[in-house]
Amino acid sequence: MTIRHLKTARSDADRAEDDAKVRSAVEATLAEIEARGDVAVSELSEKFDGYTPDSFRLTEAEIDALIAQLTDRELADIKFAQEQVRNFAQAQRDSLLDIEVETLPGVILGHKNIPVQSVGCYVPGGKFPMVASAHMSVATASVAGVPRIVACTPPFKGKPNPAVIAAMKFGGAHEIYVLGGIQAVGAMALGTETIEPVHMLVGPGNAFVAEAKRQLYGRVGIDLFAGPTETMVIADDTVDGELCATDLLGQAEHGYNSPAVLVTNSEKLARDTLSEIDRLLAILPTAETAGVSWRDYGEVILCDTHDEMLEVANDIASEHVQVMTDRDDWYLEHMHSYGALFLGARTNVSNGDKVIGTNHTLPTKKAGRYTGGLWVGKFLKTHSYQRITTDAAAAEIGAYASRLCTLEGFVGHAEQANVRVRRYGGRNVPYGEAAE
Repeated sequence: MTIRHLKTARSDADRAEDDAKVRSAVEATLAEIEARGDVAVSELSEKFDGYTPDSFRLTEAEIDALIAQLTDRELADIKFAQEQVRNFAQAQRDSLLDIEVETLPGVILGHKNIPVQSVGCYVPGGKFPMVASAHMSVATASVAGVPRIVACTPPFKGKPNPAVIAAMKFGGAHEIYVLGGIQAVGAMALGTETIEPVHMLVGPGNAFVAEAKRQLYGRVGIDLFAGPTETMVIADDTVDGELCATDLLGQAEHGYNSPAVLVTNSEKLARDTLSEIDRLLAILPTAETAGVSWRDYGEVILCDTHDEMLEVANDIASEHVQVMTDRDDWYLEHMHSYGALFLGARTNVSNGDKVIGTNHTLPTKKAGRYTGGLWVGKFLKTHSYQRITTDAAAAEIGAYASRLCTLEGFVGHAEQANVRVRRYGGRNVPYGEAAE
């Protein structure tokens, strides 16, 4: 096996040092929000966003006024994208059925899918107004039937972004706040004098938002650890360097720390891609951001075989994996650790980010090894229940339970079963002994 790195990224040690700094800053900030509530939130918003309105929550009149600033085409495009997300989310919801089965005569078991009762949706927007993120979290929560949906987004250039607010409103948000970063996530999870806490946090964000969600997990639920964007291109000589370079830089522009990785078995493609990246960075308007990401987090990995490429890809477990090879379906069959797959040269990650209908809130930092992305099922809790409808079933299950509880030494547990054996089975079971 021969796997070579034609370009490497920053070391794991350097990344760990960055993570430690973020962790410490987030911990201190959340403590401030918990201790000082609205005052701390207002101070943080002023510090990081230069934004301190009388109320961070938008009124219906303010929402309507912002939506009125959009053109008919902009409104139609937002609604089209949201319809695609809703349609796919509804198809997923329809696949999740409540069940009830009779496992033995008189023994009824079942489960119900119940929506989380309140969700806080974070929609990034300080650097780029992430209109699509509102569809992914707010609209999907609405399809799931969440009765209270809170949406937060930072100000864009000092004021609410009309397109983001429109997407939140159309998506079904019940409360909309112009609030960003740790202060938004902390306020939704911990609550303040004016913001009632939620039961669950969802949505992507920068490293600070992702770390805040991680630290708050347990007090509230979270969707997943969705940190800075990651992208991987798996390609062979069926495509060219321009296509690969465009797909890598298209995601690297998200931020200064967005990993972008090319995995290929063609040295010519690898070197052509490197040349194309240099050419595109000279003309790309967002090159200041994408160039830093590529310099510090870009990688080019050259393999001999598709099996090696598969192994590397599964190990990295990238958030977005663009596959452009002569065997795309083979990768679909064998890939097991990733956020989302984009198969073939005709599609691309930006389709998934903005419009095609799959959810773009996806696992990062290898979390794809144990979880998928945000989807309608994340907003549902599957709760089981049981019912015994006959005396005979109560006595039969009770006897088994009595013996198994006694086996473990749980006498009180056994008596819960024994009392049913006595009442419904007419059998004399001495207190503290196992039923025969």
